[in-house]
Amino acid sequence: MKKMLIFVLTAIFAVNAFAQTKDKKGEKATAKPIATPTVTIKADATPAELAQIALKAHGGDKFKNMKTLVIRGTADVSGSPTQTIRATFIFVSSGEKYRIDIPNPFQPLKQVYDGEQTTSSINGFYFPPLNRIGLALLTKIGEKDFVISALTEKSQTKNSFRITSPEGYYTDFYLNEKSGQIKSYKSSFDVNGRTVTTSVEIDKFRNVENVIVPEQYSQRFELTNLSIYVSFKAKEILVNSPVADDIFGTAN
Repeated sequence: MKKMLIFVLTAIFAVNAFAQTKDKKGEKATAKPIATPTVTIKADATPAELAQIALKAHGGDKFKNMKTLVIRGTADVSGSPTQTIRATFIFVSSGEKYRIDIPNPFQPLKQVYDGEQTTSSINGFYFPPLNRIGLALLTKIGEKDFVISALTEKSQTKNSFRITSPEGYYTDFYLNEKSGQIKSYKSSFDVNGRTVTTSVEIDKFRNVENVIVPEQYSQRFELTNLSIYVSFKAKEILVNSPVADDIFGTAN
């Protein structure tokens, strides 16, 4: 369970990028109540049209053009009804660069991507690029080589679409038919030779600086003979705040 805690917390960052935020200067932003918008989604809307509806429903260009992201928070991880483990984390990204620190009493982890190579404090422990799966893919809509398509026939439902990265990572998104916002999404990817399937259900959004972000959500990970559940909560997030380039040095 200890090693699985690190594995799951690491994967969390790959599929969740947004929560309660602060403004560009680092001062705490005032969360605005959300007046749920109403959109009209055509019965014959194409996957590309659905993707544009989702992006607009989450803030459009303000969502898409975030330059930096800093997240600090906690995650409650459970692999059985009787065992819950709490850990803290710090995540920083700037463009293609990112850094993750997971302090915990079992196996502290640090991983850094400096724009060219990935280093980890645990030899041989790496995970998918953080901007290639999950909600972060919405920021790639319209970019070359990020393919928007219909879901496979087996998983296809109304108001759904898939985004696939150039490396072949993909996420399936499902829209709220009234608001156009993402109500859930699913991803499947490989970590160190193990296939992981994860699904996220979003219960509540928050409007901060006209960016619509998940505030409360639950996440489930399916591995071979194991299911893990995560209650995710960000304590602090900075959007477009200054980030020193030297924090993306080697993790070793």
